[in-house]
Amino acid sequence: MDRGRPSSYRVYTSRLFFVCLLFYGGPAFAWQSAGAGDSLHTVGPTDPSHVHLLPPRRDGACFVIGEIRIRGNRKTRAYIIERELTFKRGDTLRLDQLLQAFRLAREQLINIHLFNDAIVYVQDFRGHTVDIAIDVKERWYLFPLPYVRPADRNLSVWSERDYSLSRLNYGMKLSWYNFTGRNDYLRAWFITGYSRQLEAAYDLPFFDRALKQGLGMSVIYSEQKELNVLTAGNRQYFINSDTIPYSGKYLYERMNLSLRYYYRPALHTRHFIRLSFNKVGIDSAVTVWNPHYFQNANRTIFYPELSYTLNYSNADYIPYPLKGILLETGLTRKGVNADMNLWQLYARLTRSWPIAYKTYFNFWNWSMLKLPLDQPFYNQQFLGYGDLYMRGLDKYVVDGVAGSVIRNSFLRELYSTSLPFTRIPSHDRIPIRIYARAFADCGYIYNRDFTANSLTNRMLYTAGLGLDFVTFYDLTLKFDYSFNQLGQNGLFLHIRNDF
Repeated sequence: MDRGRPSSYRVYTSRLFFVCLLFYGGPAFAWQSAGAGDSLHTVGPTDPSHVHLLPPRRDGACFVIGEIRIRGNRKTRAYIIERELTFKRGDTLRLDQLLQAFRLAREQLINIHLFNDAIVYVQDFRGHTVDIAIDVKERWYLFPLPYVRPADRNLSVWSERDYSLSRLNYGMKLSWYNFTGRNDYLRAWFITGYSRQLEAAYDLPFFDRALKQGLGMSVIYSEQKELNVLTAGNRQYFINSDTIPYSGKYLYERMNLSLRYYYRPALHTRHFIRLSFNKVGIDSAVTVWNPHYFQNANRTIFYPELSYTLNYSNADYIPYPLKGILLETGLTRKGVNADMNLWQLYARLTRSWPIAYKTYFNFWNWSMLKLPLDQPFYNQQFLGYGDLYMRGLDKYVVDGVAGSVIRNSFLRELYSTSLPFTRIPSHDRIPIRIYARAFADCGYIYNRDFTANSLTNRMLYTAGLGLDFVTFYDLTLKFDYSFNQLGQNGLFLHIRNDF
C-alpha cells in the first residue's frame, strides 16, 4: 500500500475523531478551559526539522538579514507576524544567534493563537546577506458554534446529579478570532436554559504604530435560577427558585461593563489594566439561607473594580509547556465602601524543563491573598473554581481568603503521530501526542470566618497517575486516577481548550 496516500477509511476516521473532540470537548465542557496558543505539527518542543540549517562560516563572520518574505497569511497582516520576531531587516547575527532566532520565532508564532504551524528558514544567500522565509498555516478563525454545557463546575459534580439534562445551558457562541487580520477578537454569546447569559466583547491587541498598546471592552448580563449560597461538607450547596414558593424567577442577576488596556513593551511581557463596573442583585431567598452572602446583609450591590496584571510568557507551547516559564501576577481593588471592600493579590507560576529523553518535569503554583480577611461569602471562592483545583479533590471546593496550591508533574511522551484530516493545506493533518503523567499536589487554604468545612485551615495532599492527549486548537484531554488524604480515589476527566 502507498503510505503517502492514506486510505479513505483513515481520512474519514481522523475527521470524525476531531469533530467529536471539537463539539464534545469544546462547547459542551469548556468550563475547564484556560490557556492559549496552538500547534498543528508540534505540540511540544520545536521540531528540529523546521529549522533549516545554514552552511558554517569558517571565518566566523556574521550574516546580515536581508528580505523577510511571509507566505500563507491570507488573513493575518504581515506586521502582526513581524511583531513576534526577534530579528528585523538589516540585523547582523552569528550563525548560532540566527538559529536561536528561528526557534524563538516559531514558538512565538505558534503561541499567538493564529497559526496551526509556522516554518522559519533561509531562502536565499546573497554573499553575507541571507533572505528569510516564513511559511504559516492559518487557523480557522470563525466559530459560530452551538453551546451545550451543564451548569455544574465539572463532570464529577454533574454525575452526582445523574447527568440531568434539565441542568443544561444551551445556546450559541460566536467566536471570531483575527477579526480584521490584526489578531483582534470578537465574541458574542447567547445562552439560555438552566441560566441565561448575554455577552458581547471585542479586543484589539495593537492600535498604535509601535504595536505596543491595545484596547478591549465587554458587556455581560446574566441571570441564574440556581445559586450556590453556602458551602457544606466541602461541597457547594445550591438553592433553586423553582423549589422556593416565595422566591422570584431568578435568584441572581449580574450586569458588567468592562474596559481594558493592554501594553506589551517586549516580546514576552504584557501588562493589563482593567476597569469594570458591576451591579449584582440576589433574591430575598438567598439572604434567608445565608445572611452573609453580601456584606451588611445587602441584596443589591454596585461597585467599581480596578485590576492590574503582569504576564510573562516564555515557553515552547503555552497550553502544554514542556520547556520554559509562565508567570502571571495581579492586584485587584473591588469597591470603594463597606458594601464591597476587597484587595486581592495573586501570583501564578508554571515552570517546565526536560530532565531526560522525552521526559519532563512541570511545577505549577497559585497563591492568593484577600484583604481584609473578613470577607462575605461572595468573595470567598478559592480552591475548586475554574483552573484552581487539586487533582484528587475534584468533587470538593474550599473557600478562603488566603492560600497556596502546588501541582508537581512528571511527564513522559509515549506516542506522537499526525492523522490525515482535510485536503486544505492549513488543516491537512491532525497532530496527536500522548503523555503519561505521575503527579503529587499539596495546598493550604485559610478561612477565618467560615470554618465549618473540614478542608479549610489544614494541609491538603493528593497524588495519582494520568494520561494526556494533546492536539491542535489547544485541545487537551487529561485522564487522572487520583488519591486524596481522605482515603478516596477515582478517575477524573479534564478537558481544556479555547472554545
